[in-house]
Amino acid sequence: MSQPRVSVIIPTYNRAESLPRAIDSALEQTLPDSELEVVVVDDGSTDDTASVLAGYDDPRVRPVVHATNQGANVARNTGIEHARGEYVAFLDSDDEWHPDKLAHQLETLAERGDDWVGVYCDTALEVLETSDRARGLVASLLARSDAEPVREGDDELIGEILADNVQPGAGSTLVVETAVARAVDGFDEELDRFQDPEFCLRVLGEGKLAYVDEELVVREETGHPPADVIREADEQYLSRYEDEVERFEAAGYDIRASHELVLAKRYLAEGRFLRGAWHLRGAATSPRRCPGLCWAAGTGVRRRPKTVLAGTAVVALVAVAMVAALARISVSDQIGPDIDELSPADAPVTIDPEDEHEDTSA
Repeated sequence: MSQPRVSVIIPTYNRAESLPRAIDSALEQTLPDSELEVVVVDDGSTDDTASVLAGYDDPRVRPVVHATNQGANVARNTGIEHARGEYVAFLDSDDEWHPDKLAHQLETLAERGDDWVGVYCDTALEVLETSDRARGLVASLLARSDAEPVREGDDELIGEILADNVQPGAGSTLVVETAVARAVDGFDEELDRFQDPEFCLRVLGEGKLAYVDEELVVREETGHPPADVIREADEQYLSRYEDEVERFEAAGYDIRASHELVLAKRYLAEGRFLRGAWHLRGAATSPRRCPGLCWAAGTGVRRRPKTVLAGTAVVALVAVAMVAALARISVSDQIGPDIDELSPADAPVTIDPEDEHEDTSA
């Protein structure tokens, strides 16, 4: 087989059921067969993944097997090491591509200069629940009132990514020069979260990223790590870019406040309302983020019905945050002084989120 133009990298672990959909969507790209290879990194699966891979009688499919499970970031980096193409394109094993994805992205790069080293695209989320579809619809409608973020470039895109205004989703959307992926040492193997944007930030140190404004990836809704894990990864992520955070916050980006919102939603969804409220009081909201915030609070109330009083108070707090966002008023100015009302009776004025423990009895 001649040297391909694009190496598709699919890391997988115990996803024998969804893996064929991902592989098939890569093989069905409209690029000539000679320009494509699919490197599937089996990260120590214990299900029928080996049988699935053995069933592909296609020279473009190149399995690479880890003896033990080492994590998705390590698997992606293994794929980068084995890639033979000019570009690498990442695809999670539970997602799938539109047949024209790679062709459209490569066409976009061909129209740019040599300083453009990669390109990502928009995604569509596959949701089965009616409530999830409604949440996405409301969010998309409210997003029209938000300022449109910068989606292309280099330095100007860094602030948008750090503030979570732009989510490149590198794990399934990004096409980048293989030499650049190797020059930045691939994905950070120590991060349990935020590995996609962190990888993109280092890529932006090598050149510019372009954007294709088309939903060329269908993502499957997956679970989240525990909120405590996300919080630790968030601290680690932002600490690595402390200088950039300071620089872009001075330029008006709400970076820390945006990350506080991410943490607030995860704690609220777990029914850990005091911790969620602690992060919410410093969070930055916008109209498009309100449906997700309300959904997280509602999920937490359903998960821990015994904490109805605290949950009701937090839902009311979320409602105030939504009104404030729609009115373009700072949430912290509106609700910050009253956050302590969510503390247990007669507690000190300052809430210490470390005092709250997960209630597993519900």
